[in-house]
Amino acid sequence: MKNRFTALVILFFVLQLTTTIAQNKPDIIFQTSTIDALMNGIYDGPISLKDLKEKGNFGVGTYNGLDGEMILLDGIFYKVDFSGKVIKMNLTTQSPFAAVTKFKADKKISASRLSFKELQELIDKNIPSNNLFYAIKVEGKFSYVKTRSVPKQQKPYPKLVEVTKNQAVFEFKDIKGTLVGIRTPELAKGINVPGYHLHFISKDKTGGGHLLACDIENAEILIDQKQDILLSLPETKEFLDANFSKDTSEDIKKAEK
Repeated sequence: MKNRFTALVILFFVLQLTTTIAQNKPDIIFQTSTIDALMNGIYDGPISLKDLKEKGNFGVGTYNGLDGEMILLDGIFYKVDFSGKVIKMNLTTQSPFAAVTKFKADKKISASRLSFKELQELIDKNIPSNNLFYAIKVEGKFSYVKTRSVPKQQKPYPKLVEVTKNQAVFEFKDIKGTLVGIRTPELAKGINVPGYHLHFISKDKTGGGHLLACDIENAEILIDQKQDILLSLPETKEFLDANFSKDTSEDIKKAEK
């Protein structure tokens, strides 16, 4: 009995150590909930920005009630609200969906005069595989940027594809700023947006949002390859009772692209 108890204690500490190591690996993305959950109107989550900040200093997501677009840059959380205003967030705020990481670039590329499509094509040519995750940061001057944000929702929550029909769209010209986001492989559809999920924030922190289109004048593209993703699923009643059997691919394209 004593030996069995000792073995269980050792196993417990090994599991704790393994979890701690995994959460602190630089090449890991920590994600709370899934894009499918968000598509299904699950807009309340139990995780605070304080807890998210322990997992990374860079990332994207949203806030409870679908209250604007989240941008985590250099360890600071920002929200672009429905009016287009950029707000620095309190760490007690909670999130239903976010993907964050400790950003450290593996590759840097200087680029000029690129459309959003050309930016994606250039990154695709400079990554070793389409089947891994990547954190993407693009810093520089943009001749044009088009973004969006959505209004905070009230219960009963509509599905995301319905919410984005009433999105606010913002356009910027000749602006300096940063694109922040994640490139997700097709094999992980349902977890995050397949392809590029990017948010923009201006250098002076006065504008931004979910990226819809852009034209780069000149910029530095930073790519951080991620070997692992740590997915934390909520235990809220809404999530536990949800039916995720429907393929949301077409709705994601409508809502996120």
